[in-house]
Formats: sequence, C-alpha cells, structure tokens
Amino acid sequence: MSKPIGMLTRLPHVDHEPVDFAEFYRSSKDRCFRAVMASVGSRSVAEDIVAEAFARAWASWPKLSRHPAPHAWVLRTALNTRVSWWRRRWREVELPPGEAAAGVDSGGIDPGAVTSEVMAAVLRLPLRQRQVIGLRVFLDLDTVQTADILSVAPGTVRAHLARAIGTLRQELIPQEDS
Repeated sequence: MSKPIGMLTRLPHVDHEPVDFAEFYRSSKDRCFRAVMASVGSRSVAEDIVAEAFARAWASWPKLSRHPAPHAWVLRTALNTRVSWWRRRWREVELPPGEAAAGVDSGGIDPGAVTSEVMAAVLRLPLRQRQVIGLRVFLDLDTVQTADILSVAPGTVRAHLARAIGTLRQELIPQEDS
C-alpha cells in the first residue's frame, strides 16, 4: 500500500459515485487553483485551466479514483493544459508585469491563505520559480515530487526555490538601513 506523502494520499476504494468525486473536488480545487495561479498569473486563465483539469478528472474518475496520487494527476493535467493553452496563444500580447500584478484579487481563495501583496510578488517571479513556489509552498510537495511533476532534476527545484525565496524576501521584508 502507498504511504501518505504530503497532501498526496491514496484514496480508499470507492463506488465511483458522483459524491466521491464531489468530495475530491471540494478538498482539492483551492490548492490546485493556487498552484496554477502562481504559474499563469491570470485569475481567469487559472480558473479555466483548473476547470478543464477537473472536467478531465471527472471523465476519468472510475480509473482516477484508484490512482495512488489523484491530486498530483489533476495538477499535472492542469499544468499540461496550461502549456497547451500557452502554445495556442503564444502570439497574444501580455500586459506589463506591474499591470498584471495590480489586477490580482485574492477572492475565492480560502481566507488568510495568500495576501494579494504576496501573490503579486510571486507573479513577478520567472515562470519556473512561480511553478516551484506553487508546488512546494502552496501544495506542500517535497522536492522529488515537484521535480517529477515539472520533469526536472531535484537540484533544479532546490535552486529555483532558493532564488524565488531570496527574491520574495527582498521584496516583502523591509530592509533596515545599516
């Protein structure tokens, strides 16, 4: 049997009724949304991507409910959907980083989870650093799990996490003049 790993726990065998999926959705959607939001930087795009990932999970629920890590499956599906979305829209013009971060709203995320100031700072990070922060901090995955999801080496995850935390620390913690 598999052991619980962070938030990724094996679901017990279920009868594949809609209630089982509904419970899975309720317990997973906010964490998945936060991780995707940190990656894409747009609330509406993140909502669309997460909705698509959960729609695919629903379609595969009889098989997915027996998966050793259904939360990871949904997150990986969401991140893959994000890549597909990006490939279709690569010619669109993006807003400057300051304007994109100013539009971030923490509504819909559980209270106290992430302040808009922190989310805005995360959104200013490079893409890979945002992804690592989303997986390691928001989803509480370990380095190996994060590396597997992103298809990179664990050392790469540690390096991106260290850089991201350093940048966030400089932006969010007031520096005293010496």
